[in-house]
Amino acid sequence: MRIQIKNGRVIDPKNSVDSVQDLFIAAGKVLAVGRNPEPFHPNRVIDASNCIVCPGLIDLSARLREPGLEYKATLESEMLAAVSGGITSLACPPDTDPPLDEPGLVEMLKHRAKSLNQARVYPLGALTQGLNGTRITEMAELHDAGCVAFSQANAPLSDTNLLMRAMQYAATFGYTVWLRPQDAYLAQGGVAHDGIVATRLGLPGIPSCGETVALSTILLLAKETGASIHLCRLSTFEAVEMVRQAKAQGLPISCDIAATHVHLTEMDLGFFDANCNLIPPLRSQRDRDALRLGLKDGTIDALCSDHTPVDDDAKLLPFAEAESGATGLELLLPLTLKWAAEAQISLSRALAKITQVPGEILGVDAGHLTPGHAADICIFNPTRCWKVEPMALKSQGKNTPFLGVELQGRVNYTLVEGQVVYES
Repeated sequence: MRIQIKNGRVIDPKNSVDSVQDLFIAAGKVLAVGRNPEPFHPNRVIDASNCIVCPGLIDLSARLREPGLEYKATLESEMLAAVSGGITSLACPPDTDPPLDEPGLVEMLKHRAKSLNQARVYPLGALTQGLNGTRITEMAELHDAGCVAFSQANAPLSDTNLLMRAMQYAATFGYTVWLRPQDAYLAQGGVAHDGIVATRLGLPGIPSCGETVALSTILLLAKETGASIHLCRLSTFEAVEMVRQAKAQGLPISCDIAATHVHLTEMDLGFFDANCNLIPPLRSQRDRDALRLGLKDGTIDALCSDHTPVDDDAKLLPFAEAESGATGLELLLPLTLKWAAEAQISLSRALAKITQVPGEILGVDAGHLTPGHAADICIFNPTRCWKVEPMALKSQGKNTPFLGVELQGRVNYTLVEGQVVYES
């Protein structure tokens, strides 16, 4: 398939491209940007007037709920949601049922995903067997099966000796360990940020130090072992400051935050809105502002959707009993655009947080429009408004704190390896 995308504003952060020009695709790869390669006779011409043409988005955390949790979502529904949100590559956490701790499970997931011919799926292998925090998995075998890194997802790992040995194992083979810092004991039983809102609503709180105590341990062990660490879903002012200092010291770390936490605070819990029951919890405005600043100055490397589809029944329970999580695949792009407008930064810098940088964190050849490389492309209208409603979401999970909110930015086309996998 030979495709010409014309009249679009091409933004490629990695190659410092930001101008209106044409894009030429052949044999699943980017053939040229701007210059018309002769002779070139396209099978299809896509008019991208008034649209942005950028690399396909890369999401660092999207739970697809397979295997084992198909009643919450299926691979078919979530892959469709991904491409409708412009996402062409995504990392899948290992907290499936059973967890991704065996090569066979990883191979099955990759085979199922590939057979759908939509977004690329990069599994994260379980750091410990069954995610139970007692025995390290065979990381080398999982890596050979297709795992790009190793994680505990949201499962606690309180044994610091085991964590150190896991980091040593990973450092020996050059693997990256992905950890969400949270002390299991300080956070035990908590469902909301330990602040004025949780006190007023009578909800058990999770203190900020639950994150920073764990983060301190991770940073010290990273320095001791030399392991490459990716910190997942930071949420507090203090954590951002700690990461800023650690990066200044040269530690091999990167970090991300959920797009939801860039915009919402504990005040959005309202009257026990279970859609705001999230992990990590929505924090104070001071924390939210620190996340936005860290994202802007580069302390925080990337944004992710932290897509966690939940069935409706699990969200109809009282707040403290409701299952945590929210859908996010289709909201990653508009929430990023909203942050860029409010922070007054360029589209190129904002899109880098969901294209180029996540690709570098994953260690995959994606997130750019370099000629000769795979044509994974998102074409979207940055001014097109739409209301977040259940019927507007392709994901099987319809729960999000942004229900009823009008956002700007809607995907028109998504291409994976030069094939149109979604068009609106």
